Amino acid sequence: MSSELKIPFAEILKKAEEYKPEMTRFLRDMIAIPSESCDEKKVVLRIKEEMERVGFDRVDIDPQGNVLGYMGHGKRIIAMDAHIDTVGVGNLDNWTFDPYEGYENDETIGGRGASDQEGGMASMVYAGKIIKDLGLEDDYTLVVTGTVQEEDCDGLCWQYIINETGLHPEFVVSTEPTDCNIYRGQRGRMEIRVDVSGISCHGSAPERGDNAIFKMGPILNELKELSSHLGDDEFLGKGTLTVSEIFFTSPSRCAVADSCAISIDRRLTWGETWEGALDEIRALPSVKQADARVSMYNYDRPAYTGLVYETECYFPAWQIPEDHLVTRTTSECFELLFDKKPLVDKWTFSTNGVSIMGRYNIPVIGFGPGKEPEAHAPNEKTWKDHLVKCAAMYAAIPGMYLHNLQK
Repeated sequence: MSSELKIPFAEILKKAEEYKPEMTRFLRDMIAIPSESCDEKKVVLRIKEEMERVGFDRVDIDPQGNVLGYMGHGKRIIAMDAHIDTVGVGNLDNWTFDPYEGYENDETIGGRGASDQEGGMASMVYAGKIIKDLGLEDDYTLVVTGTVQEEDCDGLCWQYIINETGLHPEFVVSTEPTDCNIYRGQRGRMEIRVDVSGISCHGSAPERGDNAIFKMGPILNELKELSSHLGDDEFLGKGTLTVSEIFFTSPSRCAVADSCAISIDRRLTWGETWEGALDEIRALPSVKQADARVSMYNYDRPAYTGLVYETECYFPAWQIPEDHLVTRTTSECFELLFDKKPLVDKWTFSTNGVSIMGRYNIPVIGFGPGKEPEAHAPNEKTWKDHLVKCAAMYAAIPGMYLHNLQK
């Protein structure tokens, strides 16, 4: 294989190391721009500016607000994705530094979005520059996407991109944090709501009413029991269920509550379906006794552009085989760049792969800077050497894929 291979792995890695200061600067610029879901415009414009500066052939912003940079003009379409929205910062008392001013030292970069997941964008953009610098363009078009609203509704951006723009890559590299390991799947998830109705009355005579909060109590207990009997998969792991929110209505603090509702975060392992997840809750005796309504949430929040692209809050589990061409290609790149075998694993959390692979069966492989435990946490950080490793991988993967197709 190596005698036929014309990818200069050592030069790619050297170039990636040379661009470490530029990637650091770019990442810190992105961190400094607050970019929570549906408020990503300023960071999208900053990314567009950097893509144009390093020499992308074309840069577009679509009507949903996603930024797409194109490198090359070949017939094989390969995409690499980073969502560039972040969660909020939470309680600032839990941070030891300003989450937007951030910090850097010799090894790490701190700030909201450092690992989740603007670091991936920094590495992708400079992978494009490495491809240009070293003349690695071939019969492929690389599309680098900075996608919006992922933290609100993972995969919505790719539903829009595939359905409305017609982009249909042969595979996608997700740059969500993997600690520079290779990830090939994740559990799915869905957002469920359970509603119980009651009848209000004066709190001094509660027997005159029907307390919706009391009716919800047995449901909570049975949900806790149900959570220990969900599906399991050897690779993706167990399905899980947790109650994440509770709501009620009542005329006053001196009245019986006339409604109660809960939100459920349901993680779906391989073989579990959204229909089955709803039905197993509807089958609970307490749900039947309370005549509770069990439903799935919908998402209809406008993007920063004003566009509303409504979808149900269902995000399918997905995986690709360990011997899949895309998995093998990525693993071979890793070995040839770093002279060791990669760890091939899975994400615990959810990614845009729920749409790309889960809905549309386009293979997704994960390789990203940063670590999962940094996501959504105070004092979030990423590692400079991760940016370098990932930029090198992203520059090498397209050529390696073409090489493997010709074998």
